[in-house]
Amino acid sequence: MQLNSKLTKPIQEVKYLAAENSWRYRPIMRLFYQEYERLRYWLYKEDVFAELRPHPEFAGYTLEQCQLDLEVLVEWGNLVPVQDTSKASTVAEFKNKQFRYQLSEYSVEIERMTITLENLLVEGASLEPSLIERIKEALQRLPEMAGADSRTVGPWWRELNTDFKSLNQNYQDYIRSFHSLRAEELMKTTAFIAYKDSIIEYLREFVKGLQTNSYWIEATLKNFGEAQVRVVLEKAFNYEKSIPRLETVNEEEMFETIQGRWRSIRRWFLGAGEGAADRAAERTGRRANERDSEVVKLFEITNELIRKITRYAAQIVESRNSAANRKEEYKKLCELFLAAKSLEECHKLSALAFGVFNSRHLKGDLERVTESINSSVYAEPPLVVEIRPHVRTYREKAAKNPIADKSGFKQRLYHQHIQDLQLEREVIQGYIRDDQIDFAVLPQIPPYVRTTLLRWVGKACAARDRTGKTEDGRAFRLMDPPGGARCTLRCDDGRLEMPAYKLRFEGA
Repeated sequence: MQLNSKLTKPIQEVKYLAAENSWRYRPIMRLFYQEYERLRYWLYKEDVFAELRPHPEFAGYTLEQCQLDLEVLVEWGNLVPVQDTSKASTVAEFKNKQFRYQLSEYSVEIERMTITLENLLVEGASLEPSLIERIKEALQRLPEMAGADSRTVGPWWRELNTDFKSLNQNYQDYIRSFHSLRAEELMKTTAFIAYKDSIIEYLREFVKGLQTNSYWIEATLKNFGEAQVRVVLEKAFNYEKSIPRLETVNEEEMFETIQGRWRSIRRWFLGAGEGAADRAAERTGRRANERDSEVVKLFEITNELIRKITRYAAQIVESRNSAANRKEEYKKLCELFLAAKSLEECHKLSALAFGVFNSRHLKGDLERVTESINSSVYAEPPLVVEIRPHVRTYREKAAKNPIADKSGFKQRLYHQHIQDLQLEREVIQGYIRDDQIDFAVLPQIPPYVRTTLLRWVGKACAARDRTGKTEDGRAFRLMDPPGGARCTLRCDDGRLEMPAYKLRFEGA
C-alpha cells in the first residue's frame, strides 16, 4: 500500500451524512441527485424550497433556512454555486447575488453510494457463471487486440474489467451473506430445509462453470507473452488518454492503474506464484495459503459451504427424528410410573431414568492406580483434599520457628568491617600531602580509593559551605580549581577526567 495525500486527507464532503441537521441536508442532496439524473444540473434555492415545503417534516421550513443549508453544503464542497446575473435588472438585485447550485463530482458518487447502501439487502449478490464465460471469451480475443487499433481495444478492455470486477465483488458479497449471524440462525431452523437443495444446486452449478472455464483461462494467461500484453495495455492506455476530459489526469498514474488491473486478473486466476488451478483437487480439505489463486480459494470456500449446509440440514432432520422417537419413550416411561405400586418404587424408577438429583461433584488432581474402566471407585485409594474456609477473617497459622542465635556471626562481621575501614583509612592517609589531597597530582589509585574520594567530593558539593566529614570524623573543605582547570584521575580499572579538585583537611 502506498500512502499519498489523497489517501490521508479527510473527506469533508461526507459530513452532511452524519451532521446534526442531516435530516435536512440529505433530502436536499437527494433532490439535487434526482434532478442530475434527469439532466437538470442547476437549481435555485426557490426550486429546492418549493420541493421540500410540502413534506410534513419541513412544515416549519423557511426560505432563509433553505439558504443557510445551501451555504453549509457549499462550504463542505457538496454544491458548486454560480452567480446568476441574467435575471438581475437592477443594481440591488445584482448585489443580492442570486445563485444557482450544482452537485460536485464527489457528491454525485456519494449519493450513488448511499442509494446502493439503502438497497443493499434488496438487491443482494449472486454467483454468475456467465461472467467467467465472458472473461474467457474476452481473453480469447487478446491476440486479436494486439493487432487492432486503440478504439477497438478500449471498449474491449473496459468490458473485461467490468466483468472481472462484478465477478470478484459478487462472489465475495454472496459468500459473506452465509457467514452472518442471521444466516447462522436461519440454517438452524426447520424452514431452511426447503431452501437447502436449491442453494446447493446453485453453488454446484457455479463451481461447475468455474471449473470448466478457469483451467482454460489459466493456461491461456500462461501462454501470453509479456510483449504482446504490453502492446494491448498501451493501446488501452492510448484509448483512455484520447477521451477528452475537463479535469487534468496524471497519465503515469493512469497507465499504472491499467497495469495493476491486468496484474489483478492474473493473480486472481494464477495466484501470487505459478498457476494454482492444477493443484485444486489435491488441496481439497486444506486451507489455501497466500500464494494460491482466488480460484482455488473459491473452490475450497464453496465446497466448505456446501458441507456446512448439508451438516446443518442433517442435524435438523436428526433432531426431528430423535424428538419423534423420544416421544414414544416418554409414553412408555409414563406407563411404567402408572404401573408402580408404591412411592419407593417410583423413586427407584426415577433414579434409573433421570439419575441422582442434587448430586455433588468433587474434582481434584487424582492419580489413578489402574487404567481399567471396570475398576470401582471404592477400589481406588482416597484423595485427600484440604478444605479452607472461604471467609475474609481466615488466616493461616504461621509456623513457630525458634530464633537462631547469630550474635557470633554479627560480631565477626563487625570486626571485619572495622578492619576494612582501618585499612582504607591508612591507605588514604598515604595520599595526603600538606593536609590536603590534590586530585591533579595523585598517582594511580585502586578503585575503592577512588570511590571513597568521590564520595567525599559529593558530600562537599551537596553542602552549602562546601565542607564535609570523613567516616572517622575529620573535617575537610572542597577547593574548586582555579579557572575551571581539569585533570585525569588514573585508576587501576581506567581513567576519569574530572575537575582538578583539592580536599583540604581542617583541624588536623
